[in-house]
This record gives sequence, C-alpha cells and structure tokens, in this order.
Amino acid sequence: MLLTQVNRGVVKMVSEGKGRLFKRSDDKYLIYLPVYLAEDSMFPFPLDEASTAVSVKISFEIGGDKLTVEKWREEEDV
Repeated sequence: MLLTQVNRGVVKMVSEGKGRLFKRSDDKYLIYLPVYLAEDSMFPFPLDEASTAVSVKISFEIGGDKLTVEKWREEEDV
C-alpha cells in the first residue's frame, strides 16, 4: 500500500516526491528524500531501528537526466 499525501484537501497515492541535491561545505553531496516517501511501507530501502543508513549504488547514463538508485550488493564492494 502506498502512502497517501494530502495537499489542499486532496488525497492522492504517491510513489514519487520532490527531493533536493545538496553540496555540503566539506564537498560531499547529499540527496534529500521527503519523509512521506522514505517512510512509505513500499519504499525499497527500509531502515530499521538498529540502522540509520543503507548502502546504495547510484549510477547515471552519460548525457542523461536520471539517477538510478539500487540496493548495494556485497559482492560489489571493492
């Protein structure tokens, strides 16, 4: 079941949201995900009480305008 988002009294089902890409002062980049998206029961990268982070693989096609985020598989560790 996807989480519902209420906006101006309208309830709709969501599986996407507006995030942001930040560059920190230490030259690291962070991607913000809206809470309603990241805490949805169908979100593919759930966190439990014991963990505050999950490793993911991020890739893109040269010349494209999309990032792909996948679960990191242990055999991909270098």
